[in-house]
Amino acid sequence: MSNRIDNYKDFWPHYLREHALPANRALHYIGSTLVLMVLVLGITYEQFIWLWLMPVVGYGFAWFGHFKLERNKPATFQYPLWSLISDFRMYFLWLSGSLDKELDAAGIPAE
Repeated sequence: MSNRIDNYKDFWPHYLREHALPANRALHYIGSTLVLMVLVLGITYEQFIWLWLMPVVGYGFAWFGHFKLERNKPATFQYPLWSLISDFRMYFLWLSGSLDKELDAAGIPAE
């Protein structure tokens, strides 16, 4: 029997539960911010070689949070595209102040 998630609707709450600790989410926000900064700076200054830093800073902060704080395996390993989409979904929901509702729906207690 497989525990594979077959659709994004079911993946999203799973993703949030894998990011239950606020400190882990904070590391993801730092990584996502740095990814966007590297993208903008690389394009602005036409230094496209800098773009190789995007996965390093993005995954570096995120994976540290998973391995050292949450003590779970990053969803990227099994669901790379859905995980990437969810990283930015979580990031922009956090920026807009709308993440708490999603966390609550996924069964994650308020901070």
